[in-house]
Amino acid sequence: MVGFLREHGVEGASVLEIGGGVGAIQVELLEAGAARATNLELSPEYEEEAAALAREHGLEQRVERRLGDVVQAPALAGEADAVVMHRVVCCYPDYDALVGAAAERARRYLVLSFPRPRFVVRAGLGAMNLVARLLRWEYRTWVHPPGAIVAAAERRGLTLAAESSGRVWQVAALERAA
Repeated sequence: MVGFLREHGVEGASVLEIGGGVGAIQVELLEAGAARATNLELSPEYEEEAAALAREHGLEQRVERRLGDVVQAPALAGEADAVVMHRVVCCYPDYDALVGAAAERARRYLVLSFPRPRFVVRAGLGAMNLVARLLRWEYRTWVHPPGAIVAAAERRGLTLAAESSGRVWQVAALERAA
């Protein structure tokens, strides 16, 4: 994900990371030359560690953190040159709405990762969901169809530029025509 953005020019770019956790990807992109980063996160649990990470790298003035759901509250996030969603699509039940909201904010690139629809991946995530139900956690995970995920971004004017797959995760990088 970071490699794609470095190769395609992150220098001076604005970055929006949806579901960025503590902000490790933002740190990498800022250190690679991005001008600023905004993190939009659902959970407040990451805030203390995220602030420490930004401070540790001297980036606290270039990172803005916001709490909320971009689908439910679209005004939380403006446009950015690059939008990143790493292992986030699988945590949201309505992938079309989430990917659509992300794509609408991407001026140049949308790079996202999601689980591959392999049997072993589905079984593992199904087991996680079972444990979550037994423990009465709200958290669930989904394995959405990769082609439909990419199509959700393409319907918003982006074109698939690169993709790669590992054993569990698949990455799709999309770009907007200049």
